[in-house]
Amino acid sequence: MHWMTRAPDVSPIAEPAAPLRPIWARWRGRLILSALLFVLVGVGYWHSTKPLPPGTRVASPWTQVPARDVRLLIDLTAADAYGRPVVQQQIFDEALRVIREARRFIVLDQFLFNAHRGALDEAGSVQGAAPLRPLSRELRDALIDARREQPQLRVLMITDPINDVYGGAPSPDLAMLRTAGVDVVVTNLDRLRDANPLYSSVWRVAIDWWSGDGAGPGWLPNPLDAGPTQVTFRAWARLLNLKANHRKVLIADDGGTGIVGMVGSANPHDASSAHSNLALQVRGPALLPLLQSELDLARFSGWRGEPIQPDIAPASLALGAGPGTADTNPGNSVSVRTLTEGAIRDAIIEQVNASTAGDQIEIAMFYLSERGIINALLAAAARGTTIRLVLDPNRDAFGHEKNGIPNRPVASEIASRSDGAIRLRWYRTHGEQFHTKLFMLRQPTRVWFTLGSANLTRRNVGDFNLEANLAVESPQGTAIALDLERYFETLWNNRGPSGVEYTADFGTFADPAQASYWSYRLMEATGLSSF
Repeated sequence: MHWMTRAPDVSPIAEPAAPLRPIWARWRGRLILSALLFVLVGVGYWHSTKPLPPGTRVASPWTQVPARDVRLLIDLTAADAYGRPVVQQQIFDEALRVIREARRFIVLDQFLFNAHRGALDEAGSVQGAAPLRPLSRELRDALIDARREQPQLRVLMITDPINDVYGGAPSPDLAMLRTAGVDVVVTNLDRLRDANPLYSSVWRVAIDWWSGDGAGPGWLPNPLDAGPTQVTFRAWARLLNLKANHRKVLIADDGGTGIVGMVGSANPHDASSAHSNLALQVRGPALLPLLQSELDLARFSGWRGEPIQPDIAPASLALGAGPGTADTNPGNSVSVRTLTEGAIRDAIIEQVNASTAGDQIEIAMFYLSERGIINALLAAAARGTTIRLVLDPNRDAFGHEKNGIPNRPVASEIASRSDGAIRLRWYRTHGEQFHTKLFMLRQPTRVWFTLGSANLTRRNVGDFNLEANLAVESPQGTAIALDLERYFETLWNNRGPSGVEYTADFGTFADPAQASYWSYRLMEATGLSSF
């Protein structure tokens, strides 16, 4: 008999339990990350939707103006059959004349005002295009001479911090103007809404409070010039907010008791001097709302000067008057109003939506990408409105070649979705840009148009950038209506001097690639773009 012994049960000795970490310690990282994301989302939302500062989103009442007091100014650069530049420039020639004749005040708001030339070839032009004109020096010297000859003349220059490279490279032109007694105001862009909150919220939370104004010795390349100047990280950090005071405005007395102004798309910037542009010159009290907008802008940017009040009776303003209501002979007058920022978009969409079969819409534009305007144009074409577009091919940028976004994928979308009903042509650039910003609706008895600084993009007409346009409603047959019709038909039908071809067929630069289209849509929606 075998006896089997059973080993006694031996229970293992339990390891002592690890002490429980406090809940806050276990969740600390997640709580910090969640709090940071909450702060960034909140900051991004607030600064992309916050109330606009004074002087912005202006949609002034209509004011009646004698038709003779509204004038179209044209800068146009093309090439002849031999590739030689053919240049017409009126805008700054007239601006310099207005400055010379002023006796009491001059107010300017200029986006690009510097001598930076980008990437240049040996001839000193952008990729062999028209020779560059020293516009910044011409304007600077004209203002200094005006102050010297008329010591009582008050001059206010409002500009964008890009001209100081956001503090990284102080502008010698602005310094000389200050020395001459000009009130120079650099726009406080922090008061504007943020177009790209994905970056700007991080900048406001983590960079702005310690980075200062961008001044000091730098180690990064100057984003505006290919020269040896270097700028700070702080300057680049401010640049990447991608917003601007993009206005191009000049208002002055006319040497007597009147007021004259110019609003357009041209910058007093050497590298931009060969661009094609349009400007509108207007005389009279229709300019007062725009002048007030500029003074408000200067105030919220730190200007403490005495108010500038032109000697014009307020009763001369036809406040609240609609087009054609203030003159028994409408053919002798047109109606003018100021539009800025998002009011430009609203007014254009209103006109597009009111168009019907038999009406004509013509657009000449540097950038077209705003979805509301694009959809309104497609709907108008479906109703039978004739629509023609002349667009820049978005290939030239101060000596650098671009990829065609946004215009090429947008144009391809418009042509496809309208089944060819919307017709498009490209301006033939040769290193310069077709920088014009014109929208025009022609109807059997009237013409409505707006031009100025605003591209038709989310950034430009979505209350992010500062923009200034004038809108005009005119009977058919006035000088300004005929000049605009002649201008557009010249481009569309290549009716220039012998051998000059202004525009090319749509297929020349069309880009139907889905990658380009969705890149544009992402950039437009997020604000992570330069357009």
